[in-house]
Amino acid sequence: MTQTPTPSSGPAPTEAALRRALRRASDGVTLDQAEAEVLLQAHGEHLDRLLHAAGAVRDAGLASAGREGIVTYSRKVFVPVTHLCNDRCHYCTFVKTPKQLEREGKSLYLSPDDVLRVARQGAALGCKEVLFTLGDRPEDRWPEAREWLEEAGYSSTLGYIRALAVQVLEVTGMLPHLNPGVMSWQDLGRVKPVSPSVGMMLETTSRHLYETPGQAHYGSPDKDPQVRLRVIEDAGRHNIPFTTGLLIGIGESFADRAESLFALRRLAREYGHIQEVIIQNFRAKPKTAMRSVADAEEDEYLAAVAVARLVMGPRMRIQVPPNLSEPEQLGRLLQAGADDWGGVSPLTPDHVNPERPWPHLDDLAKYSADAGFELTERLTVHPEYAAVGEPWLDPRVYGHVKALMREDGLANPAALPTGMPWQEPDPEWGSSGRIDLNVTIDTTGRTSDRRSDFDDVYGDWQALREKAVHTGAPERLDGDIVKALSVAESDPQALAEDQSVLLAYAEGDALKQLARIADDLRRETVGDDVTYIVNRNINFTNVCYTGCRFCAFAQRRNDDDAFTLSLDEVKSRVREAWSVGATEVCMQGGIDPHLPATAYFDIARAVKEAVPQMHMHAFSPMEVINGSTRTGLPIREWLEQAKEAGVDSMPGTAAEILDDDVRWILTKGKLPTASWIECVTTAHQVGLPTSSTMMYGHVDNPSHWARHLRLLAQLQEQSMEYGAARFTEFVALPFVHQNAPIYLAGVARPGPTMRDNLVVHALARILLHGRIDNIQTSWVKLGVDGTRAMLQAGANDVGGTLMEETISRMAGSQYGSLKTREELEEISEHLDRPARQRNTLYEEVELQH
Repeated sequence: MTQTPTPSSGPAPTEAALRRALRRASDGVTLDQAEAEVLLQAHGEHLDRLLHAAGAVRDAGLASAGREGIVTYSRKVFVPVTHLCNDRCHYCTFVKTPKQLEREGKSLYLSPDDVLRVARQGAALGCKEVLFTLGDRPEDRWPEAREWLEEAGYSSTLGYIRALAVQVLEVTGMLPHLNPGVMSWQDLGRVKPVSPSVGMMLETTSRHLYETPGQAHYGSPDKDPQVRLRVIEDAGRHNIPFTTGLLIGIGESFADRAESLFALRRLAREYGHIQEVIIQNFRAKPKTAMRSVADAEEDEYLAAVAVARLVMGPRMRIQVPPNLSEPEQLGRLLQAGADDWGGVSPLTPDHVNPERPWPHLDDLAKYSADAGFELTERLTVHPEYAAVGEPWLDPRVYGHVKALMREDGLANPAALPTGMPWQEPDPEWGSSGRIDLNVTIDTTGRTSDRRSDFDDVYGDWQALREKAVHTGAPERLDGDIVKALSVAESDPQALAEDQSVLLAYAEGDALKQLARIADDLRRETVGDDVTYIVNRNINFTNVCYTGCRFCAFAQRRNDDDAFTLSLDEVKSRVREAWSVGATEVCMQGGIDPHLPATAYFDIARAVKEAVPQMHMHAFSPMEVINGSTRTGLPIREWLEQAKEAGVDSMPGTAAEILDDDVRWILTKGKLPTASWIECVTTAHQVGLPTSSTMMYGHVDNPSHWARHLRLLAQLQEQSMEYGAARFTEFVALPFVHQNAPIYLAGVARPGPTMRDNLVVHALARILLHGRIDNIQTSWVKLGVDGTRAMLQAGANDVGGTLMEETISRMAGSQYGSLKTREELEEISEHLDRPARQRNTLYEEVELQH
């Protein structure tokens, strides 16, 4: 029988420490983690003072939101889709084995008919939420689960849940709230369009409970605290309204509780997506390993609720489950700063805690009123997100939410759910918005035409400033630099990682030597020709909800500068490009959830219908993931269909820096490094060559450049071994800072220096030697003089004529968006090197059309 220890964090805090922490809490001073740990141990009169301070913070938040004296709940039905689970939590009675379910005469999964029957009954009673609860990824543990899913036509439990959510929306109009446990970045992208909100309890950050035999989470792979924090963070990058929380009394220490709260506060501040934090008290259950462990002590629970309120602040909703406390305790929980009871069902039991029935809603209203609060219904998505809509709500579910809410985002109690179609946006393409994208800077230093959700979409800038840590140069000796340069010259592929990093910090004479070595390698590999391509960039939409913090290009659909080209406009621009000698169009756009799921295929077919001979270089890995998610196709199948539709090669943009610590500060909502790698390597395997890129000079440092380039070299070697397509070039992209939100907010530095530019181009030539032959420099970002300097430091290509390039121009580039053949050739003539037109694959262009 498992016994877990009672919470302990060493000696009890001193009277002085408690009084000091309480005084700071009462004065509204932001607590640090040590003070939170002290206050979690408050008892007696100290606890009373703590509850008073927390209640005052809650009241200020409700007044600010225009909901003074309101405590909310969601009227729901509870649907246990499956009791199977990958985990073995020692306090859980919800999870069952296939044999147990067989003995009880139950299916491994509820059928769609079972789910819809419960949902219809709930809708008739005015319920507006369907809470899907299930175990984490049961197919990973149980072959029986995999077999059931396969027979039902689904590859995963998540795929089945997604299909059930769509049926609930269409048949009943109720709003799904999904609790599928641990999900990947791509999984979260799949559930957002079918669920206005998603949930997963953090429970605790304690690794002791996860790693120690006999403790609550031992043997439960999905209860790894780092994995669960990663899921919550990824949800923030997707702009998903998210519910999470702590489980109090499962053996964690007071220090663990404080650490857990501060981990959630960090994510809430950085992404703004955590809509509520549940503080749930442990209740021992029979027939579990922890059946003899005492329930969470009442004062400790009240202190945890109060400290959660103080740490998370006035805007956060703090939820407490009303069925896990005795009725006489509910008023004290409201005194402690709670303002939400969570989901309460008039129909279904709490299947996770079946021994604890929900209070009747009339009784809950009375308990709330006795404490001075009015019980008010909300939706599964809280009003701060429901009333705003995008980017928090996908357009495919926003109509369902809007049908059930008041103007302030709370539930309309008179609205009964009614089935509505869940569908992709209308597939009719049409031009929208203005195409003139001139940018001006106002006197505050921010763009005057910034996207309308600027204050919401990027997260908390101060949290990012605290997170952005710029490491200095490594300790180095002159002899180490000389040795690294010697290896770079004699055998570039033999450079060790520490030597590569050392060269990334080169300056002075070492930098001159680095540039000379790179230029010699360039001459040896590709000769003296300076190549270029006649092409046209077609940015087909600038509507985007990703929220990349470096991007001044993206807009919301209702912004004055938003645009989306019609397919006819795309065709017209392709024909124009062909008529002036272009051999390639490069197609990239924002991530617009209003475009049809087949948008990328539609665009590819339009290009080939306009000019069958035109090479289509299209769709970044971010767009590939978006297309894969929207269509439900695996990445490989999506790329195969894109190729069939007309895509000839793929830009390796959206790479930024292939280091997640850097890219999440820089981009917030873009795909993680692993997904970028999966996209480009799969593209190579299906026969689509790609470029490779790196954007530098923002919150990165030179060591990141070296590691990024070494990773590209490794990926190219894998593609070469596979015998597939590969990277055609490496494109160095200096960060253009002028209008970038992350610079205007004071997080990023003002772009790379000339030293940085020379190092990146030279190091790319050296570290990619024998793998990627062509190093491209960007005249759009560096200008003519800068481009010439890079051509003497390892670069051999100047890119394309472009004809239009709105992304860099929106960011503040001053070097235009069009160069003629003659202008590109003049760049190389100044260096006394021949210019040569090439196609996308670096072959000579023999025929002019």
